[in-house]
Amino acid sequence: MSNMKKQRRSFTEEYRREAAGLVIDTGRTISAVAKELNLGEQTLGTWVKKERSRRGLDGEPTGALDESEREELKRLRKEVFELREDNRFLGKAASFFASKQHRSNGSN
Repeated sequence: MSNMKKQRRSFTEEYRREAAGLVIDTGRTISAVAKELNLGEQTLGTWVKKERSRRGLDGEPTGALDESEREELKRLRKEVFELREDNRFLGKAASFFASKQHRSNGSN
């Protein structure tokens, strides 16, 4: 039993970006998202840093936000996340109905 090693998991780039996006787009903490996704905080933190850089967000102002700015930022991040999810769903629905339409036209 002492030879049993924990197998290292590997993740796709898309998964890493989406996980980082949960932190960036919703304003949730790295630790909360890491716990939810069963990831290490350092791992997710690295992904978040890389995704912020990829999105060009690493040069954001570093000054403290006041309470109203913090609330607005939280609301906007949540809205962006929800809109992206809606777009993803609508794209899948459109593909589904397009394929269904194509199949019904082919059987006529």
